[in-house]
Amino acid sequence: MQNRHNKAAAVVIYIIVVLIIPAALTLQTVIVPGQLVVTSDNPTPLGYTISLSLFIIPMLAIGWWFFRHPEIRFQKKAFILTVSLLFPLGVILDVLFGNAFFLFQNHNAVLDISLPAVNGSIPIEEFIFYLSGFIVVLLIYAWGDEYWFLRYNIPDYQSESQKLEKILCFHPFSLIIATLLIACSVTYKLWFSGEPGFPWYFIYLTIVALLPSLGFYHCAKHFINWRAFSFTVLIIVLISLLWEVTLALPYQWWGFQHSAMTGIYIQAWHELPIEEIVLWFSVSYATVILYEVIKIWLASNKTIKQAFLGEH
Repeated sequence: MQNRHNKAAAVVIYIIVVLIIPAALTLQTVIVPGQLVVTSDNPTPLGYTISLSLFIIPMLAIGWWFFRHPEIRFQKKAFILTVSLLFPLGVILDVLFGNAFFLFQNHNAVLDISLPAVNGSIPIEEFIFYLSGFIVVLLIYAWGDEYWFLRYNIPDYQSESQKLEKILCFHPFSLIIATLLIACSVTYKLWFSGEPGFPWYFIYLTIVALLPSLGFYHCAKHFINWRAFSFTVLIIVLISLLWEVTLALPYQWWGFQHSAMTGIYIQAWHELPIEEIVLWFSVSYATVILYEVIKIWLASNKTIKQAFLGEH
């Protein structure tokens, strides 16, 4: 079973790499990107607000199925706990770093409701996005795991969970990857980007994405439905391409403080920073690992200390 799950995880990585390489090569051919000429002071009335339906409508549709499913029990509690842990990370990002990382220039694209944050305020749409975003990622994965790719999940989840000695297990490779990514981003920003500042946004995303992996990947990799995970990533990337690249950046629903970015931008996509590509993948990765870890704990019928640290 271990070899099967290792192979499935490797296949997902292989698929992502195979798709990213030709996409990156193709996008690099755009040396002089076209510019959108906006001839109206309000080209997208409440655009950001209404666009949240890209997350809210799938969330309601899949959520109706998920919470009414008679055979899904401990998964529902794991879902609620996972969202309860992840949503505060989005709130912290917005409240503490939102104005340091992002720009919100098109005030007509949002409701006239803002919440206080460090160095200013943040549109309420940002907080709704983080909440609905985490929920829809989890629901897509749960739907894939429990229905669309049911054949590839763990048949007797409770029995397999109870066999584990402990959940918490240091994964040094995740630490190596995180260290290398942060070192590369800092090096590029300071010596090659030509921009002032420091890549704080990339560092934040790397830590949030790989922190669950650092302690839980050894355990979670055997329980993750990798086919459901790859499907989740595909859907999130497609939504993000439509939402962010096609609409948000051209119409200035939000933008980015270049001083907090690494300095690598995709010119063909309205100077989309590389951090956003990392965000699309990292959110799904961290969310799924945390969800599976909580499921393992609940299914094991052990105390939290016994489940995570072992019997002794």
